[in-house]
Amino acid sequence: MNIHILYGTESGNAELVASDVSDELEGSHAVDLDDLGDFDPSDFDDSTLYLIVCSTHGEGELPQSARPFADAFADLQPDLAGVRYAIFGLGDSTYANYSRGSEHIDEMLTSRGATRVGDYGRHDAAGHRDASQLASEWAAGVLTAEAVPA
Repeated sequence: MNIHILYGTESGNAELVASDVSDELEGSHAVDLDDLGDFDPSDFDDSTLYLIVCSTHGEGELPQSARPFADAFADLQPDLAGVRYAIFGLGDSTYANYSRGSEHIDEMLTSRGATRVGDYGRHDAAGHRDASQLASEWAAGVLTAEAVPA
């Protein structure tokens, strides 16, 4: 199974986390890594598992790099039946809209028929866990739950 990691970032944190997850998985899987801003929503493929890492900006908005994706998605309204994805949100629980950026992506994908698999991963910047380590553990759990062979 193909694994495609997509990230949406404002300051680069989600990119760093996605890159670290990609590095963890590359030893046993073929992995593609792209910024959501460079991904065409019409390219979703039901033979690929998508791992999405997305931060939150401002008052719960999408990060800058995810906005072109969201605009293209709204224009295309792709049929995502059969597409499977897992999502990992970055945020800070001291803010009212903690991890809301990733929730926007989640809502967009499910609204067009995609299926979220595995646990919804989240990193809290107000906590003490390393975001990359937590995301790598999350990704491994998603792959195990989906029975993706190494």
